[in-house]
Amino acid sequence: MKRTDFAIAANRVHKHYVGGTDGAGLNGFDLEVRPGSVCGLLGPNGAGKTTAIKILSTLLDFDDGQASVAGFDVRTQGRQVRQHIGLVGQYAAVDEILTGRQNLVMFGQLHHLSHRQARQRADELLDQFLLLDSGDLPVSKYSGGMRRRLDLAASLIVSPSVLFVDEPTTGLDPVGRQQVWAALRSLVDTGTTVLLTTQYLEEADQLADRISILKAGRIIAEGTPNELKTALGGDWLDIVLSLGTDASIVTSIVEQVAAGPLRMDARTNRISAPVKDRTKALVTIATALSEAQIEPEDISLRRPTLDEVFIHLTGSAEPAAVLEVTP
Repeated sequence: MKRTDFAIAANRVHKHYVGGTDGAGLNGFDLEVRPGSVCGLLGPNGAGKTTAIKILSTLLDFDDGQASVAGFDVRTQGRQVRQHIGLVGQYAAVDEILTGRQNLVMFGQLHHLSHRQARQRADELLDQFLLLDSGDLPVSKYSGGMRRRLDLAASLIVSPSVLFVDEPTTGLDPVGRQQVWAALRSLVDTGTTVLLTTQYLEEADQLADRISILKAGRIIAEGTPNELKTALGGDWLDIVLSLGTDASIVTSIVEQVAAGPLRMDARTNRISAPVKDRTKALVTIATALSEAQIEPEDISLRRPTLDEVFIHLTGSAEPAAVLEVTP
């Protein structure tokens, strides 16, 4: 596939801020997103996620490299890029005094639709985002999830082919998050390409077809959620300790089969360890605990989580090597 065939493409993009700390901005940012898919752009604070979104949406110039969105060059064809994209920031851009319908009509007219066309498009979007019944209520009466869905609807007045979504569910309760997830899935079903940044690893796991992990301004790993988990290597063994159990004894037993550093969650009283031979590790640990007369609350095997992949790749002080995942 040629780079021009991607809905979003960036090649060796650099952006440096005067007086910025080492690693700030972008330092050879590469990205390829296929049409009609969701790409999750993840990274710790300061990794360059917001800078990347601003550059790709033409809100910020860059120093070097190439970038295209919807087939148009970001630097030389900014007007065409803006005609084909939508942008949803971290905070709702709708007016709380107006009703949901009035907000959408207003956005439609700002995009040069006639009043009749704007009302028709507003009704279509209210229906699409399950807001018809509340369309004539002031937005101040909306729940957090409803506001975010309305914000998404407003960004789709002109049906953009590419949508940039920056942390869409920050501050929402679980119900509100589920509502926004459903809305985003419905957009992709209609062919929209989504570039999503989020601080919730579960969100990226649920929504993204592919994930790109950013650190110090460059992509250090990319692949599907399952590919990234598999690339971390092997399974994880979880042991939940009973109250009063000496954790140091269990830790010394688990270290015998661990393929990497152990993790201890004091809140859940859980010890987790990466293992390579799942069956042998489970039998060895179960036998050793029995011989030590230790009865855990639970012992189980599981695959790595996206959180563990993220911590493994971004948690060290030194930049991680690029992790190449082959489908």
